[in-house]
Amino acid sequence: MESKYSQWSAENATKAYLKTLKMGINKRLNKEPDTLEFISAIAAGNNAKLILIACGETTTLSTLLALLAAASQTNGRVICIYRDLNQLQSTKQALSQDANNDSIEFVLGDTKRLIREKYQNVDFMLNDCELENHQELLREMQCNANCKGAIVLRCNAFTTKSWECAGLRTQLLPIGDGLLVTRIANPIERKDSIGKKGHWVVKVDEHTGEEHVFRVRCPNGK
Repeated sequence: MESKYSQWSAENATKAYLKTLKMGINKRLNKEPDTLEFISAIAAGNNAKLILIACGETTTLSTLLALLAAASQTNGRVICIYRDLNQLQSTKQALSQDANNDSIEFVLGDTKRLIREKYQNVDFMLNDCELENHQELLREMQCNANCKGAIVLRCNAFTTKSWECAGLRTQLLPIGDGLLVTRIANPIERKDSIGKKGHWVVKVDEHTGEEHVFRVRCPNGK
């Protein structure tokens, strides 16, 4: 049986990237280009149906909108989990009409417990390295048999030096303040990937200064 996570959709990734780009979020907020677009593209490219966000004080509206753009390409849902009721309410108010989108849901509770008890088929999770329990959330995903093959993306890796203990299955991408990308081990994928290793390559355009990120697979481990 083929793993539902094994097929990368370049079409979904491109459309989500462009849709986020057209929002002009980075330009309006004076953000470094490509960060939000990449987050949106990697979620859509992995055909994420259930997108989980562990929200904290540093979680921005632009991040939610970027993942909402990804969900629109995969017919998925974005679950925003807050531990603080005031933050949840202020976010919904700030999102205005987007908060009523059927593709986004706001939940109050403990992310770790909700992954274990309610959201057991997460395809993509975003959390922040500035969250005190971000490592615990990653371990919870790794221990959840129904989340095998999922992607966990953690931002602000440079500011917290979380990349120093990232682990073997985690890639550090020099985008924004650093993104840690971890694919939860999939038993099917592990069997099929023997001798097939890969890595991320970042190319910088000498003329424009733009960063381009590629996933390179090396056959037979070369």
